[in-house]
Amino acid sequence: MIKRLSGLAVLGVGVLMTSGCSAEEALRFGWPEGITPEGQEMRNFWTWAVIAALAMGALVWGLIFWTITFHRRKKNGTKEDEFPRQTGYNVPLELAYTAIPFVLIAVMFYFTVVVQTNVEKKEENPAVAVDVTAFQWNWKFGYNSVTINGQQLVNPKTDSKKGEPFADQITKYREEDGKQEAILGAAGGRSAEIRDYLSYDKIETLGSSSEIPILVLPTNTRIQFNLAAADVIHSFWVPEFLFKRDVMPFPEQNHQDPTFQVSKIDREGAFVGRCAEMCGTFHAMMNFELRAVSPETFVSYIKYRQANPTATNAQALKAVCQVPESVVTVPFDTRRVSNGKTPKHLGDTSNTTIAQCTPEV
Repeated sequence: MIKRLSGLAVLGVGVLMTSGCSAEEALRFGWPEGITPEGQEMRNFWTWAVIAALAMGALVWGLIFWTITFHRRKKNGTKEDEFPRQTGYNVPLELAYTAIPFVLIAVMFYFTVVVQTNVEKKEENPAVAVDVTAFQWNWKFGYNSVTINGQQLVNPKTDSKKGEPFADQITKYREEDGKQEAILGAAGGRSAEIRDYLSYDKIETLGSSSEIPILVLPTNTRIQFNLAAADVIHSFWVPEFLFKRDVMPFPEQNHQDPTFQVSKIDREGAFVGRCAEMCGTFHAMMNFELRAVSPETFVSYIKYRQANPTATNAQALKAVCQVPESVVTVPFDTRRVSNGKTPKHLGDTSNTTIAQCTPEV
């Protein structure tokens, strides 16, 4: 028995070593690598929770196998109705297996509260506040306020409104089974008076059937996300945040806090974003990209959008030497047809910058 168990252990270690997984990757137990301090904290908690569960499982499995292996009914003349030695009413033993699970649960509860408190922590006046509006089946991103290195680039008092769009907002179209359907902003043409909780900003990116929206954000900066749905319940999910939040219509009536913050995004790159709540026919195509850039590039991006209000988000990205199209949603694109056509590939995921490029701002 010992030889067999030892062989299985060696086999398991060998499989892990030959699979190409690093120790850090193996300890994530399937979770992606976090890009925020909150994500890293949740990943660490997940790792230790799985290790504790595996340790408890190994103990239980060991006791089960010990019992069925060494306490089976013997055939060497033992009476059929003979019972093994009973341990009922063994007070020390019963206290032990009552106290130990209680202690484990208490420790798990403590660390759950600590991590949850840190993840949900919010500070006043974050450097960047983004209005995220979800609708069937796309996203609208607007910059509610931006202050980088003490310089206020976007003022919420003058650059944002609630309940009604700016006059220069362009009517967009979405495609369903090859037909174009006009939509008025993120509210889908619905009355702005009814959906007075929706926000509209001068600098916005609106996803369409032909373009996956790219949300540009700075690294090493505290960011607040203001979430709202124009129709049904959606969910804002960037896997590398290791965190997702429901995006609900009428958040006040639904008693929901529609905001959350991340203390920083710790590295540049492109990261896929998805809707994680089944919201209708084309839910699987409701993707976006989070593009993390340096604070300096982000300032140039915002200034270009301000100086060129009619320019597209792709043109603004190209102006600051960023790839203008999504590079991480492959093979998931923004199709709105149900005829099973093969999705197109949207670019190389290895790099988000344009080589030999001079920023226009």
